[in-house]
Amino acid sequence: MKAIDFKPAKCSHCYRCVRTCGVKAITVKDQQAQIIEDSCILCGYCLNECPQDAKVYLSDLEKVKGWIASGAETVVSLAPSYYSLFHFNQPGQVFDALKRLGFTHIRETAEGAALVTNEYRKLLEQKTMANIITTCCPSVNLLIETYYPALIPYLAPVVSPMTAHARMLKQEYGPNVKVIFVGPCISKKAEAYENAMEHAIDAVLNFSEIKQWLVDEKIQVKKCAPLPLPVPDPKVNRLYPIAGGIITSVKTTKTPPQETYRKFAVDGVNNCIDLCENLLSGDLSRCFIEMSACEGGCIQGPMTGNAKLARFQSRVELEEDIEVIPAEDKLLYFTPSEFSTAQIFRNKSPRKPIPSEAQIRKILAKIGKYSEEDELNCGACGYPTCREKAIAVFQDKAELTMCIPYMNEKAQSLANLVLETSPYMTIIVDNEMKIQEFSASAEKHFHLTRKEALETYLFELMDTDDFEWVFKHKQQIQNKKVKFPEYDFTAMLSLVYIKKQDAVLAILIDITKEEEMALLDYTKKLETVELAQKVIDKQMTVAQQIAGLLGETTAETKVTLTNICKTLLDEEEDENE
Repeated sequence: MKAIDFKPAKCSHCYRCVRTCGVKAITVKDQQAQIIEDSCILCGYCLNECPQDAKVYLSDLEKVKGWIASGAETVVSLAPSYYSLFHFNQPGQVFDALKRLGFTHIRETAEGAALVTNEYRKLLEQKTMANIITTCCPSVNLLIETYYPALIPYLAPVVSPMTAHARMLKQEYGPNVKVIFVGPCISKKAEAYENAMEHAIDAVLNFSEIKQWLVDEKIQVKKCAPLPLPVPDPKVNRLYPIAGGIITSVKTTKTPPQETYRKFAVDGVNNCIDLCENLLSGDLSRCFIEMSACEGGCIQGPMTGNAKLARFQSRVELEEDIEVIPAEDKLLYFTPSEFSTAQIFRNKSPRKPIPSEAQIRKILAKIGKYSEEDELNCGACGYPTCREKAIAVFQDKAELTMCIPYMNEKAQSLANLVLETSPYMTIIVDNEMKIQEFSASAEKHFHLTRKEALETYLFELMDTDDFEWVFKHKQQIQNKKVKFPEYDFTAMLSLVYIKKQDAVLAILIDITKEEEMALLDYTKKLETVELAQKVIDKQMTVAQQIAGLLGETTAETKVTLTNICKTLLDEEEDENE
């Protein structure tokens, strides 16, 4: 049953959810976290711990609103945590507020808790189980079924108060009534889905959704009428949501069991895991163990709607309000012949491949861990040891790049390599013109060590007008020729604004030699032009001289030819006479 999902657009590979998850049921693929459904125990820790709000709770709210709008008969099974999570003058005001939302009937889940308490009392009297683990918390049940199946015989074969109450309500109101559980828990959705075939629980809502719904409808609990609470009264069984509340309820029955089992409570996923490991070792026996995945009990559930809830204050207030008195006998009028409180648990452990030692070492070597001395076991990736991380990589639950120290070292080495080997001068300054980075090439050109530069302001080295312009306009300057006569070089300057760091990156390319070559080339061109001009001038002089000589010769030739023609004409006339 999928109750939690991720919004990939917001997941920023911080691995906080992996670190938070006690059973490591989160895989990271392409730097995005994803729930491993067959491994998740739905404790909801990741939902509240995500700093990017990338986790999404899959809600039944619209389905429930649809039933109400259609006129369907609905009954709320209200978890007793409401005592410490809603602000009211009298508890009945919460019932009236829910009625105003459109629900037909409001009942307390503590009624089902009274039936469960009675079943636990019977198990204690029978003395047949080596250890008895309470089964009110579906996350704990999933933890044992998935990761510690050898402990399944210790799970009390009894349904949770939610399921017991739902079965009771279906019998009381009829099979067509819609039963909606309202509480602080995510894993109740999985429990409802597990028992879907019997249609006991039709939907699960949480207190966060109810509180927001009340706000949307402008319903203030303290201004509602104090409706009478349902009878018979479950009394002490309203303490189920606090750590130790189940044990208190069992001890407070009218016929309390003999003290043949040692009784203690464990809360919090990691503490429950430690206890399971201890039970596997066989060190504990004849124990009645109340287990809850939430630290402090259900009043600290992931969907309480109050992330800053002070659990100790809530516990004190709840214990002050609830009478430590056995439930009324009338509440137990439902007998096993009318409906069952039995629950069967099964092995749900996913079969993940286990890598060999050689395969583990090969994976570790890829992130620079060639021996045990190289294994930092810092837990930054979310796994307590480097070996467990390597196993997760082998099982396709984690990525190599999740090793933050290795990636940081790799990034630094690459950055240092670029700064040390690049022929370009690289300088980074903040908005106060304080130098933040200074490459080896910059050291050479400005005759300043990196250490000295990092204690220097840019205006001590050069004019900062261009840098200030980039900071002001958030635009680039590319390939601007800048001369540094005091350092005896010329550079091509490019400036880039770095938004995230509010800094400017400067890259300077030394073009001094190119400038000298260009000047030499220009000089040669001038000399060539001058020489060409002299040749042209000389040619023009020669041409003019030739033209002059040609002009004189042409004139003389003309006179001579004219005279010859005239003489010939004169002789022709004499002959004709």
